[in-house]
Amino acid sequence: MKGKNLKIFARSLRRNQTEAEKKLWKHLRSRQFHGIKFRRQRSLGPYILDFCSFENKLVIELDGSQHSNERVKDIKRTDFLRKEGFRVIRFWDNELFENMEGVLESIQKALLKPPSPQPSPIEGEGVKS
Repeated sequence: MKGKNLKIFARSLRRNQTEAEKKLWKHLRSRQFHGIKFRRQRSLGPYILDFCSFENKLVIELDGSQHSNERVKDIKRTDFLRKEGFRVIRFWDNELFENMEGVLESIQKALLKPPSPQPSPIEGEGVKS
């Protein structure tokens, strides 16, 4: 899915949030969480991100039970986002329902941690001596 179709799909996801997404969004919306601007269901490259602070380069992904079968796709997605300079943190849906305080604390710690530098060039690339 690309371009306009991806944006239409993202809009549909915003209107049809999961219960876990609704619960977390109550804490993140309107700069309520430490004054940080979060967006929900936004596209970046070929992906739609659950929650993202573009200014802080942080992506928050919520994983339901279907993600236990999509591990390879999740790894590929995380690799893409990291190459774009984003940090990615993931939570299982049940973590939000059982330990919202812990989830919010983990998000806060991730925001305080500076982003890691861009990946090192592959051997043979970059500056030659």
